[in-house]
Amino acid sequence: MITMPNTSLEWEVYNNIREVEDPEIGITLVELGLIYQITVEEKKAIIVMTYTSMACPAGPQMKQEIEDQALRVDGIDEVVVEVVWNPKWDPREMASEEAKMQMGIYD
Repeated sequence: MITMPNTSLEWEVYNNIREVEDPEIGITLVELGLIYQITVEEKKAIIVMTYTSMACPAGPQMKQEIEDQALRVDGIDEVVVEVVWNPKWDPREMASEEAKMQMGIYD
């Protein structure tokens, strides 16, 4: 799950990247739980995320879309997207309830 933003600029970045979808699943990366953390240091946004799998063919595209959306925020001049594998993405734990329903995951 995402570590929620602390500052207004972090919230602006968060709100902008909420639009980015996984092109194969058709659900936003935020709803899937693939965005782990957003921090802003001066004018640089640092976004920690993962992919649904290490071999995710849409990974580079999603990373680029995250960068592009974050750069649209006034006051952000640089974006660093760090792709991590720990913690491992688990949709049963990390996806929103709506995303789980869309993926057919029922607890």
